[in-house]
Amino acid sequence: MPAADRTPSIHPDLAEVLFTDVQIKERVKSLAAEIKAAYGEQEFTIVSLINGAVMFTADLMREIDNPVRLDCIRVTSYGVHTKSIGTPQIIHSLTLDIMQRHVLLIDDILDTGKTLKLVSGLIRDLRPASLRTCVLLDKKARREVAIEADFVGFPIPDKFVVGYGLDFAERYRNLPCIGVLRPERQQPSAWASG
Repeated sequence: MPAADRTPSIHPDLAEVLFTDVQIKERVKSLAAEIKAAYGEQEFTIVSLINGAVMFTADLMREIDNPVRLDCIRVTSYGVHTKSIGTPQIIHSLTLDIMQRHVLLIDDILDTGKTLKLVSGLIRDLRPASLRTCVLLDKKARREVAIEADFVGFPIPDKFVVGYGLDFAERYRNLPCIGVLRPERQQPSAWASG
């Protein structure tokens, strides 16, 4: 059966799919065009927040033909919870020198804003030539600090989502779509045995 004729099956742990892999690919391509328009032909450094933004960053980079450098920061803020657990912690910081360089900070989701604000502050302290931010998902209903991203893939409602790099307890990152995790799967005890 041709791919266009198949209805994608929904993962049994998802209550609903918000964005299919096709929708994500299309939006990543248009986001790359927006970023390209902002930077022109300039070189810039991408700083990706991992693990969540790995897939998004890789796909976005493939759509950008500017000269780019890549570095990653590892931050933790969720653990095995569905809501941010207080102050985010930086586990691994930058290795590249970004002083007087243009920087694009990429994250998977902007919700409370605490992580993006923390990492943006860390980057600004290193005196880049400019700093812009790009997020795949924007959950405005959860915002606790005043921060907005320069580039946004999709606004989303206040629901706990997984897939395309986003996880719960380090699971579901490999799903090609982005979907809402069923409430009964949003408990650490659901994964206690494995």
